[in-house]
Amino acid sequence: MMQTAALLTVALLFGGMVLFSFGFAAILFSTLSAGEAGRVLRRAFPHFYLFVMATAAAAAALIAPRDGVSAAWLLAIAVSTIPTRQLLMPAINAATDTGDKSRFKVLHGASVVVTLAHIGIAGFVLSRFV
Repeated sequence: MMQTAALLTVALLFGGMVLFSFGFAAILFSTLSAGEAGRVLRRAFPHFYLFVMATAAAAAALIAPRDGVSAAWLLAIAVSTIPTRQLLMPAINAATDTGDKSRFKVLHGASVVVTLAHIGIAGFVLSRFV
């Protein structure tokens, strides 16, 4: 039962991050103006990061009795999302607000790298269930 709950929670984390990153954002920018899409994303990202933190922490707790390595990786996702949400996201917003396009590109690029790393780690943890 715990193994199934752990698997489903890691799958939720992986799928949620992939859907938000590649589906939700793409749909927004293809259906709304850039300004409207940006406003919606600005409001959605704090919730996305809370989802990642909570789901990764829950998955770590569920998998810890079975696989300490995977639990550590999931905990790393949860912990590394905190500065992403609290520091990087506000810096991206500030760069957008001031029109600093070069700073936005660097900061946004960093957030993309973090998210892709998190997706990769979650995929790695999923592969360990096989």
